[in-house]
Amino acid sequence: MKPMTPTGCMALVAGITLASGLGAQELDGCRESQRADPPRTVYECQNGLVLEVEAAAALTEQALSGAGPASITLSEGGMLVGAPEPSHPLQILTPHAVASVRGTTFVVDVDPDGTGVFTVEGAVTVARSDGRDEVLLGPGEGVDVAPDDPLEVRSWPEERVTPLLARFGR
Repeated sequence: MKPMTPTGCMALVAGITLASGLGAQELDGCRESQRADPPRTVYECQNGLVLEVEAAAALTEQALSGAGPASITLSEGGMLVGAPEPSHPLQILTPHAVASVRGTTFVVDVDPDGTGVFTVEGAVTVARSDGRDEVLLGPGEGVDVAPDDPLEVRSWPEERVTPLLARFGR
């Protein structure tokens, strides 16, 4: 892997690749390790960004749009994002939503019916994938984004949060 330059997150996600249908991902500039319990890949990057990707998750594409934020597309499964530097914008794109990092730890969980976003600490902005209906999540808050449902920020109950975080060994 190439070492990441100090320019931060833009260089950090400069190359997500999928290996011939096997679902293996690679992030340039990040140290990759495997965790067995539960199974996931952890990417630790020099600017402090940490991505934990479930073994069954599908990162389908990555895009950089000029000087705009770096973005990662997650089409299925879950990913925990720890982003301590809000000065390096990063967006997680799903079929239903866009979660924008604001210096935080949060989980994005995608299934065919919608996307759930839960904030562990910090703040996350979530909007529909078409840009409508933006909300801001604080610690302990989540939102479910489904095609026809309104975006409602809620404090997620322990019965939902505990198994979600357990998927990432927390």
